[in-house]
Amino acid sequence: MTILYLHGFRSSPQSFKAQVMTDYMERQGLSGLFACPQLPLSPRESISQILRDMGDPGTATLIGSSLGGYYACYLAEKTGCRAVLLNPVVDPWKIKAADPRSPGVPTLAEWQDGLAHYGEELKAIQVHRTTRPERYLLIAATGDELLDWQQMSAHYPHSRQIIIEGSDHSLPEFPDYFGEILSFAGISPTLPQKTRE
Repeated sequence: MTILYLHGFRSSPQSFKAQVMTDYMERQGLSGLFACPQLPLSPRESISQILRDMGDPGTATLIGSSLGGYYACYLAEKTGCRAVLLNPVVDPWKIKAADPRSPGVPTLAEWQDGLAHYGEELKAIQVHRTTRPERYLLIAATGDELLDWQQMSAHYPHSRQIIIEGSDHSLPEFPDYFGEILSFAGISPTLPQKTRE
């Protein structure tokens, strides 16, 4: 069994969500099942790397944040693996103008630069309609300053959805859902889950 965390555009394994998930898996004694690779900027190269890292798709779960969610959706459709989607990109060509002061959130100019370089690679892996809703878990924030949560929700009809009122693209509430994420991946957490207020 493998759980791979896929970071977003211009992000890294040092991001908040990647770091808190790494720490949680270590405390659970599950670090041997978890990895958070540094992904290349190229979508084609990223997909190739993820396929090498994920092992058996039948026992793999991808946790994809933002553009990592776009990759996770494509790979779930391609391989049949499970996918947890954190404020995922659905359509790279429909990005809001994010507040450039938002920490760790790409600006519109950065997205446009990425599309100019990798637009064809992104088109090649776009999923217009998902299948088998049971393989997806969506966690989306209504206050996402970069992406439209309603578009995310509509893209994964009949899938398990956790819609967080407010919040933002960085999803600071992410640790609150670790227990549910592990259960979705087929793992019973040994440590108590943080209680949400």
